[in-house]
Amino acid sequence: MLSSIGVPGLNGFVGEFLVLAGSFLTRRWWAVVGATGVILAAVYLLWAYQRAFHGEPDEENAATPDLSWREGLVLAPLLAGIVFLGVYPRPVLERMEPSVDRLLEHVEERSGSEQPPVATEGPEAAPATPGEGP
Repeated sequence: MLSSIGVPGLNGFVGEFLVLAGSFLTRRWWAVVGATGVILAAVYLLWAYQRAFHGEPDEENAATPDLSWREGLVLAPLLAGIVFLGVYPRPVLERMEPSVDRLLEHVEERSGSEQPPVATEGPEAAPATPGEGP
């Protein structure tokens, strides 16, 4: 649940951060819309988390046992993977990079569109809004 809202240090944060950072350099308004969606989703999921996991259980769930040690051992590698990818995503990103580059080349060839400039300094910097710049 916490990974779904993009808590820093967990795997969901990496994806949200990379998408918003990349969008901000090229399409700032879409990045603002995306960030607003991330915030609203986090608010909703935290509200749902609070209702589901905190407070007293009702009558039909009062007898449900807590997590057993065997169930904890099954979940431990999943939790370790979630934290590892949140703290050190480089192995996965490096593995994906050639495929993403080929996909971008394919899209540029077939659609006629080009990647927008993403420089942030110097004369080749992307303008803040369309129509501005040198």
